[in-house]
Amino acid sequence: MMAPTSLRVEDKLYHNRYLVDPGRAHIKVRPHEKPSPNLLALTRVCPAKCYELNDAGQVEITPDGCMECGTCRILCEASGEIEWNYPRGGFGVLFKFG
Repeated sequence: MMAPTSLRVEDKLYHNRYLVDPGRAHIKVRPHEKPSPNLLALTRVCPAKCYELNDAGQVEITPDGCMECGTCRILCEASGEIEWNYPRGGFGVLFKFG
């Protein structure tokens, strides 16, 4: 009997495909002087690792690869720290299982 292998989240994400909509990001981080605790949390909890802290101490997003899971919406959209829209038809994540 073979021992079960464990897959990392990154290994699973590799199977997904993402069609980038050039110049039309579906998520934007609004300008901020100092990131809130929720905005900073996105750098740790986003499963696709789209949020990062830059050298200036600002949270920024690279939406390429976003899984559209809604984690960032739950944490930050109501407070106005991010602007979130669905990608235009035909763009965004294409989930593949296999």
